[in-house]
Amino acid sequence: MSTSWIPAGPALLFAPADRPERFTKAADRSDMVILDLEDGCRVENREAARGHIADAELAPERTIVRINPADSTDMPLDIVAVCRTAFRRIMLPKVESAADVDRVLSECDGSTPDDIRIIALIETPKGVLNLGEIASHDNVDALFWGAEDLTAALGGTSSRYGVDEQPTSGGGISGNPGGYREVPRHTRTMVLLHAAAAGKVALDSIHADTSDVEGARAEAFDAAASGFVATVSIHPGLVPAIREAYRPTKEQRTWARKVTEGAKNNSGAFAVDGQMIDAPLLRQAEVIEARAASVEETNP
Repeated sequence: MSTSWIPAGPALLFAPADRPERFTKAADRSDMVILDLEDGCRVENREAARGHIADAELAPERTIVRINPADSTDMPLDIVAVCRTAFRRIMLPKVESAADVDRVLSECDGSTPDDIRIIALIETPKGVLNLGEIASHDNVDALFWGAEDLTAALGGTSSRYGVDEQPTSGGGISGNPGGYREVPRHTRTMVLLHAAAAGKVALDSIHADTSDVEGARAEAFDAAASGFVATVSIHPGLVPAIREAYRPTKEQRTWARKVTEGAKNNSGAFAVDGQMIDAPLLRQAEVIEARAASVEETNP
């Protein structure tokens, strides 16, 4: 994968932009904080919230601002306010095309468009169907997806199987009560694939049941194993579980070390503890080592 941006760690946390007293706490308890001007902010508080963002004393490299959708009346006000700060990474919700990204960039005030980096939030049917062009946009660094808005846009009533339902076969987190139904699961997969194909990273969606720590842990473990670089949360109580899920186990680190050491003396396939190692497995070992270093650096 070739990408110019990797998040500061695996656990990203939303903070309402109209609750400035939470900004520092959220930043301290996560790897990156997302100041939310959209769903997490009361409509009547958005003007004041923009001022709170301007006053926020947060590290720009560990801060993301979620603005309102490209077709909203709030978006131009949001983007102008953000462009007057040191924050340059924006989460754009309900992205449906590359034109949505261009519309936001056209509203930049005092900033070069290339200076603004976008995390595209995919949560509508059109957005899913246009993933290729969205992921390929030069200003898009990452894809993120939202199950609840997507389900609502489809006319559905639940993104997940209930505890009393019999899930369809498919295995993984989808094949269990509490796991995603098939359309959200398909969207999750497509977001990951399109991000990788475009050389970008993918962020996994929130676990809405904040009391279900074990479910969040299992979902984050699946995300890490599948190729997502981080999981987003709406509650700080889930951050430790997310970090644990992304932290390679001792066994994984030992295996990865043996593989990378073995590769130094072998230009082709070789064996490690009876397992044949080739280029794809070497790449997996390198990912494990990089992830271990990243997690330990942010959470020693």
